[in-house]
Parts: sequence; C-alpha cells; structure tokens
Amino acid sequence: MIQVSLGQLWLPILLSAVLVFAASSLIHMLLKWHASEYRALPNEDQVRTAIQAGAPTPGQYVLPHCADMKDMGTPQQQKKFQDGPVAFLLVAPNGPPAMGAALGKWFAFSLLVAFSAAYLASRTLLPGTHYLQVFRVVGAVSFMAYGFGSIPFAIWMGKPWSSVAKDLTDALIYGLLSAGAFGWLWPR
Repeated sequence: MIQVSLGQLWLPILLSAVLVFAASSLIHMLLKWHASEYRALPNEDQVRTAIQAGAPTPGQYVLPHCADMKDMGTPQQQKKFQDGPVAFLLVAPNGPPAMGAALGKWFAFSLLVAFSAAYLASRTLLPGTHYLQVFRVVGAVSFMAYGFGSIPFAIWMGKPWSSVAKDLTDALIYGLLSAGAFGWLWPR
C-alpha cells in the first residue's frame, strides 16, 4: 500500500492556508459580522482609569479572584460573586495593536491546521482517493481545529453562545475551503 507523503501535499497545505486567510480577511474587514460581539462599557473611561491604577502586566485575569478553590465557598467570596462584576480580563501590552504580527501568527496557525489535516489525510487516504472522501476527512479535521476552541470560552468564561455560533460558522467556511483545496489537489 503506497501512502501519500506530506511532501506531495505542500501545495494543498499552502493553498488551504491562503484561502482561509483570504476568507478570514473578508469576514472580519468587509462583512464585519463579528463587530457586534465587542460592546463598549458605558463607563469605559472610569474602568480604564481603575485598571491603569492597578498597573497589571499583560496577562489573563479573573475577578473576583479566588486564589484557592476552597475559598469559593466563603461568605466573603460568595458576596463578591453576588455583587459582581464577574469578569475574565485579557490585558495586552500598551500601544496600538500589532496587526502585522497578529496576521502573521494567524497565517502560521492556518498553515498548522492545514499541515495537521494533511498529516491525518496522508495516513488514512491513498493516492487516487475520490474527491469527496478527501473533502470529508480534511473538512472535518479543519472544521474542528478552527471552531472547537471557541466552545470552552462559552462554557467556562461566559462568551455568548451567539458569538460561538459565529465562530463555528467561520470554522465551517474555513473547513469547506480547506477541504476543497485538498480534494482538488489530492495526488492521483
């Protein structure tokens, strides 16, 4: 049995990443269907001032903070949760967003997803496999890789499920594009 080598799949890997990058750019810059997910605080200036006063380093924060799970049940901690706010906060370095670096990392991630899908497909599908079978395998792997990471944020951190639904829609588009690229360029 002759397997497909990863070297034979360099073109669909690259094309898949380029198609996903282009689709993502259209979704976020032209369609802007995620724009409504990011709301402004009504007292943003006061919140910014309060956060600046604490001078947190870039990182991930939660409030109310609980250093140990056994403290969760104390009346003081329960009151903090009851009174709110309950929030998960990501603090980035000061300064304008580094879009070039972020876009480069996004493309690298798209290459990683495409490479992972290629690896799995190369180990489970033979040369000459029908387009639709390649499409199914690569599409499923790509969809899961692009979409399933959003679900834990809804489960554990309160991300709105409507936002997760949009992320999964994006992932479906990315998965379909990846599947099409691999199905079209699969070794015969």
